[in-house]
Amino acid sequence: MDDKLSADPIIQRLIRWGTEQPAVRAMILTSSLTSPTASVDLLSDYDVILAVDDVRPFYQSRAWLSDFGPFLVLYRDPLQLSHGLERFAYITQYENGLKIDFTLWTAGILPRVAAEPTLPDELDVGYVLLLDKDNLAQGLKPPSYRAHIPEPPGKEAYLEEIELFFHEATYVAKYLWRDDLVAAKHIFDSIKVGNLRQMLEWSIEIDRDWSLKPGAYGRYLKRYLRPDLWIQLEATYVGPGLEENWRALFKTVDLFRAVGQEVGASLGYVYPADLDRRATAYLEWVRDLDPGAGPLALERRALALAQANRGGGDDQAGPSAD
Repeated sequence: MDDKLSADPIIQRLIRWGTEQPAVRAMILTSSLTSPTASVDLLSDYDVILAVDDVRPFYQSRAWLSDFGPFLVLYRDPLQLSHGLERFAYITQYENGLKIDFTLWTAGILPRVAAEPTLPDELDVGYVLLLDKDNLAQGLKPPSYRAHIPEPPGKEAYLEEIELFFHEATYVAKYLWRDDLVAAKHIFDSIKVGNLRQMLEWSIEIDRDWSLKPGAYGRYLKRYLRPDLWIQLEATYVGPGLEENWRALFKTVDLFRAVGQEVGASLGYVYPADLDRRATAYLEWVRDLDPGAGPLALERRALALAQANRGGGDDQAGPSAD
C-alpha cells in the first residue's frame, strides 16, 4: 500500500472495522483509488470487496452500514452466484459525502479467483489488499490496469453505431416536430451519451493507441478530446427552445459525421455517406414539415424521392461532400 492510501483515514477506519468483524475474512480496495492513472478527488468512491463467511446476514440487514456513519441513500444488488458461491453489492451514499460501494463475496470466491490465470475486470482495474486473515488471496495476480480499455471496433460494430445514431435521430426530429420537449430531450441526450460518445471515445483511443480508460458516461471527454471537437460538443447542449434544439440536432449530426469519417478512415472502413445523406435529408424534411400536415404529405415525399431516384445522381455523395 502506498503512503497516500496508508495515510487515508477512511482506509484506516475500514481496516480497523474489518479486523474487528469476525465474519470479515478479507478486504480489498479496488477501482480508481488504486489505479496509478485515475483522477481522484474528495468525492471519489471507496470501492471495497469484503470476503465474508456468509453474505446472507449482511444482505438481510443494513444496520452494519451505519458503522461508517448515517447513510443517505443506497442501492442493493440482488444476490447472484460467482464461482458457485453467493455475492451481492451495496452502493452506499453517506450523508457526510462519503461514498463506499461494498461488494460482498462469500469467502470461498477469493481463492478461486486467485487460482484463475487472469483477473476479473473488477480487480484488474487496480486493487490493494487491505486485510487477509486466512491468506485467501495467496497467489492473486497483480493488476494489468487494462480493464475497461476498449478494443478497436470491427467494421460491423462501426457501421451499426452509425445506423443506430441516425435511427434514434429520427425520433428526436419527430418529437421536436410535435413540440414534445421532454421526449425529444430524452432521446437527444441518449444519442449524445450513447452513439456520439462512443464515436468520440473511439477517436480518442485511436490517437492514444487504444491505451486509455475513457471513463463512465463520457466524463473524461473534456480532458482528452481535441479542443475543436469539445467546442462543437458543447454547442449541442442547449435550453428548452424549439428552434435552438433543431439547430443543436443538426450540429450533433455534423459532429458525428466528421468524427465518424475520421474514425472510419483510421480503421480502414468506408463511412456510409449515402445513409448519412438520406437520413439528414429526412431530418430536414421533418423540420420543415407543416405542423398540420396529413397523409398527403407522405405521398408527396414518396413521389419526390421516386423522381429523384429516376433522375440518378451520385449515391455516394453526402453532406460532407458539399
